[in-house]
Parts: sequence; structure tokens; C-alpha cells
Amino acid sequence: MKRAFRELLVAFQFLTRLPISHVPYEPDSLSRSTKFFPVVGLFIGLSASLLQRLLTPHLNRALVALLVLTFLVLITGALHEDALADVADAFGGGWNREQIVTILKDSRIGSYGALALIISMLARLLLLSTLPMNRFMAVVLSAHVLCQWTALPLSYFLRPAREDAGQGARIAERISLASFAIGTLLSLAIVAYALQREFWIPLLVTFAVTTLSGVYYYRRIGGITGDCFGATNQLTEIAVYLCGVWS
Repeated sequence: MKRAFRELLVAFQFLTRLPISHVPYEPDSLSRSTKFFPVVGLFIGLSASLLQRLLTPHLNRALVALLVLTFLVLITGALHEDALADVADAFGGGWNREQIVTILKDSRIGSYGALALIISMLARLLLLSTLPMNRFMAVVLSAHVLCQWTALPLSYFLRPAREDAGQGARIAERISLASFAIGTLLSLAIVAYALQREFWIPLLVTFAVTTLSGVYYYRRIGGITGDCFGATNQLTEIAVYLCGVWS
């Protein structure tokens, strides 16, 4: 139980900017913590939903959506936004594996990355502002649980594209079947409870986004990097929001 709690803290420490410290370091602590990524997503989604409920009586929907989106960026430290920009630059500007990997290592943002960030932020802002009020919490909870879950199958089935460094090398092909199964069951339970009969729609969409992006990464660079995890995370969040507003 104590070890599981430490792994949960590692998951929060990695995925959020919450002031968590004094967690004992172990070489495989991050890979073992992946099963709790959906739990972190649950916390993030629940926090954003509570903020939306507090603000809704006082502000119009567009402003509420903007503040909720700002909260989401701040609590995660723009971790996945940065990854999306890097992936857009690398795969948009690189013609072969070597070029793509080189661009992924570059911290500067180019035109592809800037456009990806603008589209991502605008899409989430519009979708959050148009989500049905009676389903806002259920959809946002599910979106953040599922987008965090995508790291599990990607890291279980794909090898690291760069063996030398990076967050991808710390978890790719290093999570156990047990961690994969636990994280998946947790995600299914949370989403099924939140969305009731409609839970299967975002599940299928998440599976499609994860599978297609994973196949794309494998064909282009032969594996996955930490930025690839973040890019799929962002795409999944947007896709689940879209499911929530689709009529």
C-alpha cells in the first residue's frame, strides 16, 4: 500500500505542477506510476468541473471556458501543449527519421508548432464553451481520464524512438501488463460511471486516436518519444470534447 501511494505521488508529480516533493527516487518509479495516470486525469477533470460550476453563475460561458482552459494549462504546466507543438514541428518539417528526431530535440517552436497550439487552444475553448451544461462534468472528467490513459497502450506496445534520453525512454516498453490492465480498468470504470450508457462512444474514439497515432509514430520514427505521448494526449482530449458536443 505504501509503495502504491508513492507511485500515485510520482504520477501527480510528473503530470501536474502541484507542489509534491520528497518522493523517493527509483529508476523505474515513473513506469510503475503509469497505472495511476487516469487517476491524475480524474483529479484534473474534477477540479476543472468544480471551477466551471463556481464561475457559471457569475460569468458568460465563453469567459468560463477561457478560465477553465487556463486552469488546465496551468495545473499541467503546459506539458502536453509543448509536446504537441514539438511533434507538429518535427513531423511537419522532417522528411526522414533523423530529421524528425533532431527537430524533436529542439526546444524552439516553428510555424507548424505555433499553428498546432493555436488550433488546439481554439478548439478546446470552443468545445468547452458549447458543452451541454448538464453533461459538462461527465465529459470533462472522461476526457482527462482517457487522454491520460493513452500513455499506457502507447508505452506498452511501442519501443522508445530514442534510447539515449527523454521521458519516452523511461516508460516505453517498460510498463508491466499488470500496470496496463489496472490503469485500463480504472479508466473504464470511471468513464462508464460518468457517462452511463454513452460511455462507449468516447472509448471508441480514444481507441481510434491512440491506435492511429501509434501506428503513425511507428512508421515515421520506429517508436515513440515523450512528445508523442503528449501530442496524442492533446488530440484525445479534443476528440472526447467533440463527442460531448456532437448532436
